[in-house]
Amino acid sequence: MIISASTDYRAAAQRKLPPFLFHYIDGGAYAEYTLGRNVSDLASIALRQRVLRNMSELSLETRLFNETLSMPVALAPVGLTGMYARRGEVQAAKAAAAKGIPFTLSTVSVCPIEEVAPAIDRPMWFQLYVLKDRGFMKNALERAKAAGVTTLVFTVDMPTPGARYRDAHSGMSGPNAAMRRMLQAMTHPSWALDVGLLGRPHDLGNISTYRGHPTGLADYIGWLGANFDPSISWKDLEWIREFWDGPMVIKGILDAEDARDAVRFGADGIVVSNHGGRQLDGVLSSARALPAIADAVKGELAILADSGVRNGLDVVRMLALGADTVMLGRAFVYALAAAGGAGVSNLLDLIEKEMRVAMVLTGAKSISDISGDSLVKEL
Repeated sequence: MIISASTDYRAAAQRKLPPFLFHYIDGGAYAEYTLGRNVSDLASIALRQRVLRNMSELSLETRLFNETLSMPVALAPVGLTGMYARRGEVQAAKAAAAKGIPFTLSTVSVCPIEEVAPAIDRPMWFQLYVLKDRGFMKNALERAKAAGVTTLVFTVDMPTPGARYRDAHSGMSGPNAAMRRMLQAMTHPSWALDVGLLGRPHDLGNISTYRGHPTGLADYIGWLGANFDPSISWKDLEWIREFWDGPMVIKGILDAEDARDAVRFGADGIVVSNHGGRQLDGVLSSARALPAIADAVKGELAILADSGVRNGLDVVRMLALGADTVMLGRAFVYALAAAGGAGVSNLLDLIEKEMRVAMVLTGAKSISDISGDSLVKEL
């Protein structure tokens, strides 16, 4: 079955998934105001329609970190992706590679680096947190290098986990969580067979490899809570910059001064992101934060952006606001949960088609043509 829009994939994912998994990927922090504004602020940005521009030749291709991308899109790191489809990180990575765009493996993926990297025919990216256990960080970096990872995405907006109240209500955490998750799985037989039974092992593959024993879902919240480090500062990243000789991207930038700090640090790129509204509720949406950041550092490093992107029009909007490449998070996980790797492939095809329509009707023949002039000026 071909589903026509990313919003349909969200509805299909909600039907298929046990509630604790759906609400984990769908929810945000506190009252979820920023989560909502990520979508609404981006959707409210008006594109400037142009006609009779001879758009017979159109290219979505772009270059980023010495890689050629078929379109300026990358799959963002999302924890526990392997719980949304059988060996979900592998399926998503294959779909991204087939489309000619990067896939970013999360620190807290189900499938480890050593399972995902050999499954695809292009280098992948890897995401890492600053954690108290520096031994794990060093081990992960060494394994990423050995697996041929090209780009390191360093997430810095999670020195402490956000207050995600949906998780306590849904059974992801809180009293009797394990029993609640089991009961939910029993009432969602399609997921229970595909992932619950055939998708094992259900552990955090990268962490289990380091620790030498399984680190399952029951340990997930506790391990992360014990290892996030609120004392982190730019100096804590210096040894990583010295160790990692490939492109290094700082993810979680919302302020122009932090973007300037990233330039001074020597980062190759930043991701303008509020963690999908999952950390501090009430901060700016990525769409509202992006223009000031682009004004401050455009051309000095690569600017990526995420949070609130649901379709190809949103990608074009983010590019017009100043991004060089756009990362998809929830959108691809909804598609993965609904229809596996085929769903991710279909979603990426939809995004490409939507981008092409938007580019034809805004007069942008190439990605470099998409700029502030592609937007309607505020009245």
